[in-house]
Amino acid sequence: MRKSILARLNNWIIFSLMTLIVLTIVIASTILFNFLRKEEIKRVDILVSALKFQQEVTTPSLEIQSLILQIYSSNTTIPVIILDKEDQIIDSKNIPREIENNSREIILLAKQMAQHYPPIELKFPNQNNQFVYYDNSRLLNNLRYSPYILGFFILSYFLFSFWFLRTIKKTDEGYLWAGLAKETAHQIGTPLSSMIGWIEIMKLEHPDSEGVYEIEKDIERLRTISERFSKIGSVPELNDTDFNTTIQDNYNYLKTRISRKVNFSLQLPPDDIQVPHNKILMSWVIENLVKNAVDAMKGDGTLTMSVFEKNKNILVEVKDTGSGMTKRQAANAFKPGYSTKKRGWGLGLSLAKRVVQEYHNGDIKIAHTEVGKGTTFRITIRKS
Repeated sequence: MRKSILARLNNWIIFSLMTLIVLTIVIASTILFNFLRKEEIKRVDILVSALKFQQEVTTPSLEIQSLILQIYSSNTTIPVIILDKEDQIIDSKNIPREIENNSREIILLAKQMAQHYPPIELKFPNQNNQFVYYDNSRLLNNLRYSPYILGFFILSYFLFSFWFLRTIKKTDEGYLWAGLAKETAHQIGTPLSSMIGWIEIMKLEHPDSEGVYEIEKDIERLRTISERFSKIGSVPELNDTDFNTTIQDNYNYLKTRISRKVNFSLQLPPDDIQVPHNKILMSWVIENLVKNAVDAMKGDGTLTMSVFEKNKNILVEVKDTGSGMTKRQAANAFKPGYSTKKRGWGLGLSLAKRVVQEYHNGDIKIAHTEVGKGTTFRITIRKS
């Protein structure tokens, strides 16, 4: 219980930190982008205004010329190219270094700038007019992609949040059902201990009684059930290796306890299968699938259990000719608390999935189902 609380607390701390980081990045990026964009626009406006003023004033004073020169020199980021009417280079500033000594490339760059902003024409009395080409700075051009990067980051954050909250929900459900299973084992254990003592006394008084023998088998069965529940929530030891024997023993037990109207058959591979597993828990999984199949057939039909190898995996299929499932029922079949029966907690398949996936590193799913024709459950476990 303490571990579950700490796990949830750690998850919420991580979630809160991620939320704070995302909000900080979004706010800081937005403020920075808007500030730099406004500053670039101001500088472009000032530079253009200075060049236009120089063009309009016929005899500017030395102070004005000095001010215009200072404005032009202070520009260290905005690329500017000045050409005459014959496309001869008068001056260039803040252009890529690799083309600084290449006149042809500079002229091509100027024509590309003209596609973004129309050049400013500087008129002179001698008709040797000049044209000022300019563009956004490299920083501002790069900032054009920041909204897309930011959008991608936010989308990734929301996907992470969805995964995180879903994991939290599954973790809480897992702890709930594991706790319920352990409590059930504890509650069964008290009267079971008493029953074991009484059956020993009955065996002394009636050693050959068939009734005592049958009760002893049922008590042993209750002990097995109690042990199964007690293992949920803890890491079981995978000491058993003969998978065929586990399936065969489970089949033999179940065949004597289901309706005789059910044609129950087992198909095993001819060779032994060595798979590390926990016999008690794996038998529980098979028993859950078989009981669900019998309920779906209402005690009358054909039930086939098959074990076969495929690549490096061992597959166990439980196929029935029962009522089948709709798509919605199949999608919810393994969810804790979901059940199509009037009775039951919807716990069996959920715990079966936990046993296969978490304890045996395998998978369990509905391989095929069709309403009115039946369902096939499939367990997949790696051989080694």
